[in-house]
Amino acid sequence: MAPLGLEDHVVDRGAYDSSVERFREAGIRLPRFSELADPSTIPDAIEAALAKVEPDAAHPLNLFRVHWYNGPDRSRRVEVPDHIVLEQSLTGVAAPIIVALGDRFPMIRAHKVLAAYGVLAPRIITGQFDPARHKALWPSTGNYCRGGVAISKIMGCRGVAVLPEGMSRERFEWLDAWTERADDIIRTPGSESNVKEIYDACNELSKDPSVVVFNQFSELGNHLVHYLCTGKALERVFDHVATDRPGLRLHAFTSATGSAGTIAAGDYLKEQLGARIVAVEAQECPTLLENGFGEHNIQGIGDKHVPLIHNVMNTDILVGVSDHSTDCLDLLFNTDAGRRYLVERRGLAPEVVDQLSCLGFSGICNVLAAIKVARLHGLGPNDALITVATDSAAMYTSERPRLVDKHFGGRFDEISAAEAFGEHLAGVRTDWTRELDHHERLRVFNLGYYTWTEQQGVSVQDFVARRDQSFWRELRGLLARWDGMIDEFNEATGV
Repeated sequence: MAPLGLEDHVVDRGAYDSSVERFREAGIRLPRFSELADPSTIPDAIEAALAKVEPDAAHPLNLFRVHWYNGPDRSRRVEVPDHIVLEQSLTGVAAPIIVALGDRFPMIRAHKVLAAYGVLAPRIITGQFDPARHKALWPSTGNYCRGGVAISKIMGCRGVAVLPEGMSRERFEWLDAWTERADDIIRTPGSESNVKEIYDACNELSKDPSVVVFNQFSELGNHLVHYLCTGKALERVFDHVATDRPGLRLHAFTSATGSAGTIAAGDYLKEQLGARIVAVEAQECPTLLENGFGEHNIQGIGDKHVPLIHNVMNTDILVGVSDHSTDCLDLLFNTDAGRRYLVERRGLAPEVVDQLSCLGFSGICNVLAAIKVARLHGLGPNDALITVATDSAAMYTSERPRLVDKHFGGRFDEISAAEAFGEHLAGVRTDWTRELDHHERLRVFNLGYYTWTEQQGVSVQDFVARRDQSFWRELRGLLARWDGMIDEFNEATGV
């Protein structure tokens, strides 16, 4: 499966030597994956130097901030990844819902920058990518391509973002600021649900031998970096929350599938804490639930296919969440009328309401899926659910006028807030859920064949190998080997 970034040796010495020279001149040192999983192991000298670097600077040292342990200022490292715990007063369920906050990551304020590092760094240290002659193509619906552009710029590479033209204005404003050429932003037709159009553009562009496509849906480095770094971070968060709640168990991890990178953390949490893995998608496009299709606005969870890096045979539950709910709750959490309602009528503490702005569309989606699972299984106060908020509400400010027009006739007031709370929080039901047995897992797994073997050229042998859990266990050995190669690369650069 070499095209998927899984080499563990130098395949092109010329490209390797070129990267070494480029990184030596630019003073770029690569962090080990183990350091990003446990930043307390980052050398003190690097931590001291980081104190002088702004978190949004295209500075090589910011590679050492590509982890979950940044504080609210995204500069200071904290002992426990920043998170919020949502209680029954908001969610309507007794089970606490723990949300790790992705907006603490540097450069893009979203955890997809971790995925970008997880796929580019292995290509550099194995000589599969030469910054002097290759350009990195980053296809996504917004956050991953921003992460790719940021990591590329820091590593002295040319990064090209490929994303649908209908994504939020904030994504494009960020890209305009970070790219140097207009043709480094490629807009494809459609919006969140138009992933195939992104693939089509990449297939055409990859005819140029200087182009390397970092497809987040098939790059297994995306799976591995989240298994290790996000998995360990969520375990640390749960252990911290559990210290004040004797007897607390981790019932499930919920994650919108998107590229299926983040959901790899569920493999880790299942092994370590026995958590169920819940894959979430939009009701308006129920591909996993019903082999279906459609359009939706939960930006960041691309659909109409099963990502190659999704360990489907280890997934336990499927949940559908409507973009009607995520749209309306974004308004509830991020308008004056909505916040007033939550404080004055629902009795939530102002500081709790302030935290809700840390949830972007996909974060709200993940929380709603957790509420559905809590209701489905009748969970109590000792049964925790954990999830992530990839980005914050700040990425969707430009969307709100349209959402007010669409759902509330142009006016969102206290009555609108009550309606949103009643229908989309208090009224959460257990419809659009499915617990997976072996045959249901096979159904979803087999659905991926049409994208990856028929359309994208993955061999049947490589496609089928992913059905066995031994494939995923053996894959994890790459992380230690890549760390060793990162050490060798850094030694060669002398940085």
